[in-house]
Amino acid sequence: MLFFLFFILLFNCTVTEKPEFVGVDNIKILDSNSKTITLSANVIFKNPNDVGGTLETENLNVYINEIEVARFNTESFSVPKKAEFKIPLTVAVSTDSIIDKNSIEGFIGSLFSQKLKVQYKGEIDYKVLGYSSTYIVDKTQDIKMKL
Repeated sequence: MLFFLFFILLFNCTVTEKPEFVGVDNIKILDSNSKTITLSANVIFKNPNDVGGTLETENLNVYINEIEVARFNTESFSVPKKAEFKIPLTVAVSTDSIIDKNSIEGFIGSLFSQKLKVQYKGEIDYKVLGYSSTYIVDKTQDIKMKL
């Protein structure tokens, strides 16, 4: 009887669909001062499966004015079953990393216009029960700075 019940539960559970990558939203500056700029964004997914899994963001980079300024090195995120969910991504960037010889004009232009071009680009990996899938992330947004 238990053996029969196990197979019914196994075949009625959705496991084969990968979670749907909805997108990146709510990119904003949380804090800025003369030394750092703290950025945040939400990565949105929908998981139709009856089981969860994990998402890893090791290959996700942040660019400001087309200069790579940070790479996410976070722990794995738990994926809830049968739910839409958001992964908050927050990173503090040194203002020194935005300024180099080649981009000083772009940064000065950003200060006058009070806007930064922020891009989240890279990959997010999903893993569950020996199955894995990779999502490509490439979202650019102009962010208004508060001076």
